Amino acid sequence: MEHQDDTRAAYDGGVELYASLFANRLETQPFSRNMIGTFAELVRGTGNPRAADVGCGPGHLTAMLHDLGLDAFGLDLSPGMVDHARRAHPALRFDEARMEDLPVEDGALGGVLAHYSMIHTPPEELPALLAEQVRVLAPGGLLLVSFFATDGPEPVRFDHKVTPAYSWPADRFAELLAEAGLTTFARLLHDPASDRGFLDAHLLARRH
Repeated sequence: MEHQDDTRAAYDGGVELYASLFANRLETQPFSRNMIGTFAELVRGTGNPRAADVGCGPGHLTAMLHDLGLDAFGLDLSPGMVDHARRAHPALRFDEARMEDLPVEDGALGGVLAHYSMIHTPPEELPALLAEQVRVLAPGGLLLVSFFATDGPEPVRFDHKVTPAYSWPADRFAELLAEAGLTTFARLLHDPASDRGFLDAHLLARRH
């Protein structure tokens, strides 16, 4: 888990800059914004509006989920991010947590949002993270996971601006979701707004 210590330190060192870049709650990212809106609508439809924003960063998407009618709270590895989120959104709950050990009871949630928050996880550790998301979801609960996608057959490690990350073939990521006990029923891949070269991918899945 040494990479988690590196990731925590990297994000702790850039809290204010990161928060300033993403304070607009996806106003310039219509694909992501609309996928999150769809996710929130479907979670409300389950009758269980409780949702976790896992890897919440400065809390902007936790607040967005709250505005969309969910009982949302944020979890993040970085204490600096959690502190910023609490100050920026004092009416909402934010806690420190590792994604493979969430402080949530079994089957408690109607939804989990993982917005580019699994990208720093080495491929061999990703199944354990997905299993933890499934554990906290109620049957019929929804996971929306967003990540960088590659056309190749295997994950690709690259130098993310904050700390090393991985892009994934969308089909392979969907296979991992299935192995964890989730059925992917919607996916969106689109050209990125940056020159990084990867596609942006969003997979929406339901717990069996």
